[in-house]
Amino acid sequence: MANRTEVELTVQRVEQLAPRIRRIVLAGPAFADYLACHLPMADTYVKLVFEVDGQTVQRTYTVRWVDAQAQELAIDFVTHGSDGIAGPWALAAEPGDTLRLRGPGGAYRPLAEVTEQLFVGDEAAIPAICAALEQLHSDQHATVFIEVDGPGHEIELRCAADLTVHWLHRGPAAPGSTTLLDQAVRAWDFPAGRVQAFVHGESALLKSVRPYLLDGRVAREDLSVSAYWRRGATEEGFRIWKKQQSPD
Repeated sequence: MANRTEVELTVQRVEQLAPRIRRIVLAGPAFADYLACHLPMADTYVKLVFEVDGQTVQRTYTVRWVDAQAQELAIDFVTHGSDGIAGPWALAAEPGDTLRLRGPGGAYRPLAEVTEQLFVGDEAAIPAICAALEQLHSDQHATVFIEVDGPGHEIELRCAADLTVHWLHRGPAAPGSTTLLDQAVRAWDFPAGRVQAFVHGESALLKSVRPYLLDGRVAREDLSVSAYWRRGATEEGFRIWKKQQSPD
């Protein structure tokens, strides 16, 4: 985060995109300060600042979109009822509430010269996947694998490129408990030539999909892979786990 800033923005409106996905649109006088630091990456993220029991805690979220003309930005939250900190805040948010943001950061962007683009993730990766798809051009092809609860949790994906979407339904299984994404990617008829891949979501993807792609299918420099969360761990516990992982 070379261009760090902290701003406080106000909730303008709330949109329920899917049963677990809630969009919060933010604006305010400090928007210009954020815009001056915004990164045009597909995975641009900010740290959301919350006060909990007298302590300051941060949660990392993708900036879904920025509208410079309307002076607004949107953040999509995956919610799980009363679990967590950011999700419950989003469920209760209403116009007039405020939220502090620190950042931004980001590194991934789909390359215009790579025709074949692959996206793999669960609900947590949907905002970044959607943002990346919107950066593709009509000469590219994108294949998307996303795991959600069921058909009612699917959302519309928009893209100028030739787009193939595979929604994987876990049904009653708990998020992060299945191998659906790994199985689907391994069963996919992998295209010849250069492929750029974006693999983000629950931490198991690092031990399953990641090594499969790096085994002669995707060059290391063409793979963006990150664990957004870990099943059974709080964000604090997840951060400790992530710091302990070897880059290889």
